[in-house]
Amino acid sequence: RDARGYFIETYNEQRYREAGVDATFVQDNQSCSSYGVVRGLHFQRPPYTQAKLVSCAEGRVLDVAVDLRKGSETYGKWVGCLLSEENKKQFLIPRGFAHGFLVLSDTAEFCYKCDDFYHANDEGGLLYNDPEIGVEWPIPEGMELIMSEKDTKWGGLSAYKAERGM
Repeated sequence: RDARGYFIETYNEQRYREAGVDATFVQDNQSCSSYGVVRGLHFQRPPYTQAKLVSCAEGRVLDVAVDLRKGSETYGKWVGCLLSEENKKQFLIPRGFAHGFLVLSDTAEFCYKCDDFYHANDEGGLLYNDPEIGVEWPIPEGMELIMSEKDTKWGGLSAYKAERGM
Protein backbone atom coordinates (compact mmCIF):
# COMPACT_ATOMS: atom_id res chain seq x y z
CA ARG A 1 0.00 0.00 0.00
CA ASP A 2 1.24 3.47 -0.83
CA ALA A 3 -0.10 6.84 -1.94
CA ARG A 4 -1.34 5.32 -5.21
CA GLY A 5 -3.40 2.59 -3.52
CA TYR A 6 -2.30 -1.02 -3.15
CA PHE A 7 -1.02 -4.03 -5.08
CA ILE A 8 -1.69 -7.60 -4.01
CA GLU A 9 -0.69 -10.92 -5.55
CA THR A 10 -3.95 -12.87 -5.36
CA TYR A 11 -2.58 -16.15 -6.66
CA ASN A 12 0.84 -17.71 -7.19
CA GLU A 13 0.73 -21.42 -8.04
CA GLN A 14 4.22 -22.11 -6.68
CA ARG A 15 3.52 -20.48 -3.30
CA TYR A 16 0.17 -22.22 -2.93
CA ARG A 17 1.70 -25.63 -3.78
CA GLU A 18 4.43 -25.00 -1.19
CA ALA A 19 1.62 -24.32 1.31
CA GLY A 20 -0.04 -27.66 0.47
CA VAL A 21 -2.70 -26.45 -1.97
CA ASP A 22 -2.50 -28.71 -5.01
CA ALA A 23 -5.62 -27.51 -6.84
CA THR A 24 -5.39 -26.51 -10.48
CA PHE A 25 -7.87 -23.70 -10.92
CA VAL A 26 -9.79 -23.73 -14.22
CA GLN A 27 -12.58 -21.17 -13.74
CA ASP A 28 -12.83 -17.74 -12.10
CA ASN A 29 -16.17 -16.24 -11.06
CA GLN A 30 -17.14 -12.92 -9.54
CA SER A 31 -20.43 -11.81 -8.01
CA CYS A 32 -21.76 -8.50 -6.77
CA SER A 33 -24.34 -8.64 -4.00
CA SER A 34 -26.21 -6.20 -1.77
CA TYR A 35 -26.47 -5.93 2.00
CA GLY A 36 -28.35 -8.91 3.45
CA VAL A 37 -27.82 -11.23 0.49
CA VAL A 38 -27.24 -14.87 1.44
CA ARG A 39 -25.73 -17.04 -1.29
CA GLY A 40 -25.62 -20.73 -0.56
CA LEU A 41 -24.97 -23.09 0.92
CA HIS A 42 -23.97 -24.52 -2.50
CA PHE A 43 -21.97 -27.52 -3.64
CA GLN A 44 -21.38 -29.62 -6.74
CA ARG A 45 -22.30 -33.30 -6.49
CA PRO A 46 -19.69 -35.97 -7.19
CA PRO A 47 -17.92 -36.48 -9.50
CA TYR A 48 -17.93 -32.70 -10.07
CA THR A 49 -17.01 -31.50 -6.58
CA GLN A 50 -15.06 -28.24 -6.56
CA ALA A 51 -12.36 -26.70 -4.44
CA LYS A 52 -12.72 -22.92 -4.29
CA LEU A 53 -10.34 -20.17 -3.33
CA VAL A 54 -12.53 -17.19 -2.41
CA SER A 55 -11.99 -13.57 -1.41
CA CYS A 56 -13.91 -10.33 -1.09
CA ALA A 57 -12.46 -7.60 -3.31
CA GLU A 58 -14.93 -4.96 -2.13
CA GLY A 59 -17.14 -4.88 0.94
CA ARG A 60 -17.44 -7.44 3.73
CA VAL A 61 -18.95 -10.93 4.00
CA LEU A 62 -19.13 -13.79 6.45
CA ASP A 63 -17.99 -16.76 4.39
CA VAL A 64 -18.96 -20.28 5.49
CA ALA A 65 -17.96 -23.83 4.54
CA VAL A 66 -19.75 -27.01 5.69
CA ASP A 67 -17.98 -30.38 5.58
CA LEU A 68 -19.95 -32.94 3.53
CA ARG A 69 -17.18 -35.53 3.16
CA LYS A 70 -18.52 -38.96 4.07
CA GLY A 71 -16.58 -40.43 6.99
CA SER A 72 -14.91 -37.13 7.91
CA GLU A 73 -14.39 -36.35 11.61
CA THR A 74 -15.90 -32.94 10.99
CA TYR A 75 -18.82 -34.09 8.82
CA GLY A 76 -21.75 -31.66 9.10
CA LYS A 77 -19.65 -29.06 10.95
CA TRP A 78 -19.15 -25.54 9.68
CA VAL A 79 -16.34 -23.03 9.75
CA GLY A 80 -16.55 -19.39 8.81
CA CYS A 81 -14.39 -16.34 8.42
CA LEU A 82 -14.82 -12.67 7.73
CA LEU A 83 -13.55 -11.71 4.29
CA SER A 84 -13.26 -8.04 3.41
CA GLU A 85 -11.55 -5.51 1.21
CA GLU A 86 -9.69 -4.35 4.33
CA ASN A 87 -8.28 -7.69 5.52
CA LYS A 88 -7.58 -9.08 2.00
CA LYS A 89 -7.94 -12.64 3.36
CA GLN A 90 -8.59 -15.64 1.17
CA PHE A 91 -10.49 -18.76 2.22
CA LEU A 92 -9.85 -22.18 0.67
CA ILE A 93 -12.93 -24.40 0.52
CA PRO A 94 -11.80 -27.97 -0.21
CA ARG A 95 -13.67 -30.40 -2.44
CA GLY A 96 -16.58 -31.98 -0.61
CA PHE A 97 -17.72 -28.85 1.22
CA ALA A 98 -20.84 -26.72 0.83
CA HIS A 99 -20.16 -23.00 0.60
CA GLY A 100 -22.07 -19.80 1.20
CA PHE A 101 -21.81 -16.25 2.43
CA LEU A 102 -23.77 -13.36 3.94
CA VAL A 103 -23.12 -9.79 2.77
CA LEU A 104 -22.51 -7.43 5.72
CA SER A 105 -21.69 -4.23 3.78
CA ASP A 106 -23.76 -2.10 1.38
CA THR A 107 -22.40 -4.19 -1.50
CA ALA A 108 -19.76 -6.87 -1.89
CA GLU A 109 -17.68 -7.97 -4.87
CA PHE A 110 -16.89 -11.62 -4.26
CA CYS A 111 -14.25 -13.58 -6.19
CA TYR A 112 -14.04 -17.36 -6.67
CA LYS A 113 -11.31 -19.52 -8.20
CA CYS A 114 -12.66 -23.04 -8.90
CA ASP A 115 -10.74 -26.20 -9.68
CA ASP A 116 -13.54 -27.71 -11.78
CA PHE A 117 -16.12 -26.26 -14.11
CA TYR A 118 -19.68 -25.54 -13.00
CA HIS A 119 -22.14 -28.30 -13.89
CA ALA A 120 -25.70 -26.98 -13.57
CA ASN A 121 -27.27 -30.45 -13.42
CA ASP A 122 -25.00 -31.45 -10.54
CA GLU A 123 -25.56 -28.41 -8.32
CA GLY A 124 -26.81 -29.02 -4.81
CA GLY A 125 -27.42 -27.00 -1.72
CA LEU A 126 -28.31 -26.91 1.93
CA LEU A 127 -30.66 -24.51 3.65
CA TYR A 128 -28.54 -21.69 5.08
CA ASN A 129 -30.24 -21.87 8.50
CA ASP A 130 -30.51 -25.64 8.92
CA PRO A 131 -30.53 -26.14 12.73
CA GLU A 132 -28.64 -29.44 12.37
CA ILE A 133 -25.66 -27.51 10.97
CA GLY A 134 -26.18 -24.47 13.20
CA VAL A 135 -24.26 -21.78 11.32
CA GLU A 136 -24.07 -18.69 13.52
CA TRP A 137 -24.87 -16.04 10.93
CA PRO A 138 -24.30 -12.50 12.29
CA ILE A 139 -27.71 -11.20 11.25
CA PRO A 140 -28.24 -7.78 12.83
CA GLU A 141 -31.70 -6.79 13.99
CA GLY A 142 -33.63 -5.31 11.10
CA MET A 143 -31.54 -6.98 8.36
CA GLU A 144 -33.82 -8.30 5.63
CA LEU A 145 -32.30 -11.40 4.09
CA ILE A 146 -32.30 -11.62 0.30
CA MET A 147 -31.98 -15.03 -1.35
CA SER A 148 -32.62 -16.67 -4.69
CA GLU A 149 -35.74 -18.79 -4.85
CA LYS A 150 -33.68 -21.98 -5.06
CA ASP A 151 -31.73 -21.05 -1.92
CA THR A 152 -34.99 -20.85 0.05
CA LYS A 153 -35.96 -24.38 -1.04
CA TRP A 154 -32.86 -26.46 -0.31
CA GLY A 155 -33.25 -29.20 2.28
CA GLY A 156 -31.15 -29.60 5.37
CA LEU A 157 -28.32 -31.96 6.25
CA SER A 158 -30.78 -34.80 7.02
CA ALA A 159 -32.20 -34.57 3.48
CA TYR A 160 -28.65 -34.55 2.07
CA LYS A 161 -27.77 -37.69 4.09
CA ALA A 162 -30.90 -39.47 2.83
CA GLU A 163 -30.12 -38.49 -0.77
CA ARG A 164 -26.57 -39.87 -0.42
CA GLY A 165 -27.67 -43.04 1.44
CA MET A 166 -25.80 -42.09 4.59
